[in-house]
Amino acid sequence: MKRKNSMLGVVIFALFSSTTLIPAALAQAPLDPVSIPKFVAPLVIPPAMPLSGEVMEKGKKVDFYEIAVRQFQQQVLPAPLPATTVWSYGSINHPATFHYPAFTIEARVKKPVRVKWINDLKDQSTGAYLPHLLRVDQTLHWANPGRQCLDGSQRTDCAGFSQLPYSGPVPIVSHVHGAHVGPESDGFPTSWYLPAASNIPSGYATRGSDFEQIAGVPVQEGAALFQYPNDQKATTLWYHDHALGLTRLNVYAGPAGFYLLRGGGSDLRAGVLPGPAPALGDPPGKKYYEIPLAIQDRSFNEDGSLSYPDNRAFFEALPVNQLKIPFIPEQATGGRSDIPPVWNPEFFGNTMVVNGKTWPYLEVEPRQYRFRMLNGSDSRFLILSSDQPLVFWQIGSDGGFLPRPVSQSRLLMGPAERADVIVDFSSFRPGSTITLLNLGPDEPFGGGAPGIDFPAANPETTGKVMQFRVVPLTSPDSSTNPANLKLPAFSPLGNAGNTRQVSLNEADSATVLVTYKHNGGIVYDPTDPQAVPFGPSMAMLGTVDSEGMGMPMMFDDPITENPALGATEIWEISNFTMDAHPIHLHQVQFQVVNRQNAAGELRAPEPWEKGFKDTVIAYPDEITRIKAKFDLAGKYVWHCHILSHEDNEMMRPFYVGPMR
Repeated sequence: MKRKNSMLGVVIFALFSSTTLIPAALAQAPLDPVSIPKFVAPLVIPPAMPLSGEVMEKGKKVDFYEIAVRQFQQQVLPAPLPATTVWSYGSINHPATFHYPAFTIEARVKKPVRVKWINDLKDQSTGAYLPHLLRVDQTLHWANPGRQCLDGSQRTDCAGFSQLPYSGPVPIVSHVHGAHVGPESDGFPTSWYLPAASNIPSGYATRGSDFEQIAGVPVQEGAALFQYPNDQKATTLWYHDHALGLTRLNVYAGPAGFYLLRGGGSDLRAGVLPGPAPALGDPPGKKYYEIPLAIQDRSFNEDGSLSYPDNRAFFEALPVNQLKIPFIPEQATGGRSDIPPVWNPEFFGNTMVVNGKTWPYLEVEPRQYRFRMLNGSDSRFLILSSDQPLVFWQIGSDGGFLPRPVSQSRLLMGPAERADVIVDFSSFRPGSTITLLNLGPDEPFGGGAPGIDFPAANPETTGKVMQFRVVPLTSPDSSTNPANLKLPAFSPLGNAGNTRQVSLNEADSATVLVTYKHNGGIVYDPTDPQAVPFGPSMAMLGTVDSEGMGMPMMFDDPITENPALGATEIWEISNFTMDAHPIHLHQVQFQVVNRQNAAGELRAPEPWEKGFKDTVIAYPDEITRIKAKFDLAGKYVWHCHILSHEDNEMMRPFYVGPMR
């Protein structure tokens, strides 16, 4: 979504009519990202998550984890800057394992994993719940455990009416992104649950309207038991929170980690990959040559706390006291305002964080390394490059290995996309440094090239990601040149029995009319004949009508995507917005078929998109075609993985098989 008035960070002076001002939290002093020392803290390599044990199911052993989300402090900024209060996952039986990002779940193909996901967002001494670190917009369609709905009903999972900061217990539900798993363990956004706290307010619902877990096990307050069959190809998955209307806030606070699926005949046919990766029982100081990299953007306050916008003025690049338009639930022209007071259409942080450290460094030997890369940002598209001649050999994406390795000098990654890459440092002498750069924009991405179609990220801050420092070789490198790797045979999906047309849409206000002044100011005056709808108010998914136009729909509208069980379908995703969107379908790994521009010209998938994927970049004014097989019955969701979008209606349920 493009700003209509100014670039981020420019202060604009404007005149407004008199309306109610939204309540504001006490302002924190922002930390200047330029003042943060770079490349002074070593990269953290997340260890393997410890097991709680094994359970028997139908005569077979199932790995069992008990993983909680807790609040703690972590040195994200380099010392002596203050520590940051974050949330993340850890083993409930191993207190030292709580870390942002979380430790890695190591899984094997065809060996199930069972996880008791625990909401432990409470004071560990008193048992009282902990409020959110960030400001919740209660006017969105969100979990709403207090059951105070804008329409006057008393239920969960609805839009609320209060503009006040939410101070209640925090709902969570974990989703393993990319997992082929039944709906009871998928982490559906209305399957959330509260912590088993000692002071849950009277009248609060402790679970969402679609709470589910695996059948035949007792329900435990503050927890859900999920099971993952791991009946898919070896690949790089990740897990994160997925609570309705809170995903952007919960994930920003920290809960995310890698879920690596290995073996099962879907690893290499020939060759040796760089390794090892962290495993259970590794001795201290062991060297790793397979390393996960979770790349995210964040902003901080001077006290070390996470900084995230608590009002709509952020997106408009205005001082908060100059944004005086009516907000939900105030009255506006033609009825109630439809502009959320807190939600911002996108968020771009001003620092880069890798594995829970701002601008870290990694000592690398002159040999090959395998990096499991994740773009875990809210809205930011990454275009990774280097200040030295460095080649990214991509061998896998979201759904596993590619048909063949792809050599790239730049690596494009939308939010939630993963890239499995090999990088060779053997041509660099010890003492050399290589900086991993980001050429993606500090604004919404619409496609194209940095420096031509859009300005690249700030070279002093978000244009730098991390540093590699070359040190002497300690042991021979036995891994295979990536050009010579024989990746697993690729088996494409069969013919599709149905083609479905869906759409990406953006909505402006239906009730708030403003005038944009020559100096960039915004005046709310519905009587001005030049007034136009204020926006955006939300992003939406939908269908396509007979005239080829988008038909936007809300999350709660009747389900329109209902594939038959076992059906293979092509989805034609028409993007009617100005920006690119990373579109994610739960349950399936799909193939990218092609893209079609407004002139009707077809474009084949990019070389790095020719494997299976669960997230695809849909560019503006184009149709993106994907093919998927829907082989698990039940209710799932598809959505934009710009987290700010999915939290405000850019998510829709779909149902596989006969609906019940």
